[in-house]
Amino acid sequence: MPHKPFKAVIPAAGLGTRFLPATKAMPKEMLPVVDKPAIQYVVEEATGAGIQDVLIIIGRNKNNIANHFDSMPELEAKLREKGDDDKLAKVEHSSDLADIHMVRQGEPKGLGHAVLRARSHVGDHPFAVLLGDDLIDERDPLLTKMMEEYDKRGGATVIALMEVDPAHIHLYGVAAVEATDEEDVVKVTQLVEKPKAEDAPSNLAIIGRYVLGPDVFDILERTQPGKGGEIQLTDALEELATGGGDGGGVYGVVFRGRRYDTGDRVDYIKAIVQLAADRDDLGPALRPWFKEFAQGL
Repeated sequence: MPHKPFKAVIPAAGLGTRFLPATKAMPKEMLPVVDKPAIQYVVEEATGAGIQDVLIIIGRNKNNIANHFDSMPELEAKLREKGDDDKLAKVEHSSDLADIHMVRQGEPKGLGHAVLRARSHVGDHPFAVLLGDDLIDERDPLLTKMMEEYDKRGGATVIALMEVDPAHIHLYGVAAVEATDEEDVVKVTQLVEKPKAEDAPSNLAIIGRYVLGPDVFDILERTQPGKGGEIQLTDALEELATGGGDGGGVYGVVFRGRRYDTGDRVDYIKAIVQLAADRDDLGPALRPWFKEFAQGL
């Protein structure tokens, strides 16, 4: 029988300490990437894959996120009065993207705990978890492929993987894999959280996209705190990969498209530069300036 529609869960309860003092009073998810907050790109990715029910897990002082996706009648009326249809459309777009819900995480006890907070809302639906630090270029769809694999594999967990330079592998969760009969789809046999380069089972790192069945919640309920005293989603996925849960194991989709890491200050700036340079309205003016600037360094 067909499963219920997919929902989306976006954890956004982190403190954003790497971006202080900018994030002292503003959520890191609201930092602009060109002219949209980072979290809007993530919601747009979910809706672009056909998901209309989005749950954002927030922490304290994150009300700006809810405000961004709410309507602003005064601003909209002012723009309508001025005849500024372009800006009005952009403001209304963020309010009309999806059916967006919020729930508080409370204490920041890790990604696994944040996902567990979605249990009441998700119920018995399959769902996608999208982390806001990883922005996936809309020209290189990833989530749609992952949802297709979830269906094809009978409700198996599907995670996104990306080849990473071994010098940086210690920053990621890493998968041991076996090939399947489909290119860039692998069977995950083991997951290792932030291994040393010499201990890594492959160069395939987990990036921030997961498609999960509701059975993961029972596993998260009994998952003990791991590294950093937090409940790690990777630990629950490891159990699924080695035979736990009711699903059909764990599969990985190897992503070879454009990904922008906004979790690091330098990479955040690179993401803005890359996305701005590719835009039709900004690129023609920026690209010559980039060349001129680089030549003067």
